[in-house]
Amino acid sequence: MRIISGRFKGKKLLLPKDNNTRPLKDLVKESIFNLLAHSKKMNVNLKNSSVLDLFSGSGSFGIECLSRESKYVCFFENYFEAIKVLEKNLLLFKNEKKFQIFKDDCFKYFNSDKKIDIKFDIIFIDPPYKEIKINMLIEMIILRKLLKKDGILIIHRHINDQVVITEKIKILDTRTYGVSKVYFAS
Repeated sequence: MRIISGRFKGKKLLLPKDNNTRPLKDLVKESIFNLLAHSKKMNVNLKNSSVLDLFSGSGSFGIECLSRESKYVCFFENYFEAIKVLEKNLLLFKNEKKFQIFKDDCFKYFNSDKKIDIKFDIIFIDPPYKEIKINMLIEMIILRKLLKKDGILIIHRHINDQVVITEKIKILDTRTYGVSKVYFAS
């Protein structure tokens, strides 16, 4: 896995050594960023954006955003092995205060009194394929008003996923890449 574009283009990213995380494939990641940059359906500027990367794993999505000059990325990960890898990958940005890691379960965090005082331009949701509480998470994001008015919610699922995405968000585009299905919503 590598960084596709920006300041650290071509830099390889570390991955956890076990199979408990599923890295975002470079092809899927590149396609997502191409769509963000060129789609007329979405009005988001990656440069200077604030990004929430839920179920971060090794941080591939959020690190790509940082490499492409996002101003801030908030990583959420609760699996210890993935957190260790994420921290090592973020050493690329060791002298910058452009990110924060929440070592927490996002469901529990958003159901608590804890707060994030930022509204995000992009929220990326990439849970394990077996996770079925996607709509609960989307509703928590709506309730907490975490997405900016013109912000984009990106949801990465398996192509055979049976969860029907809530109608509380507007699906702008849906793409499939191999076994991945990606929703772009507002």
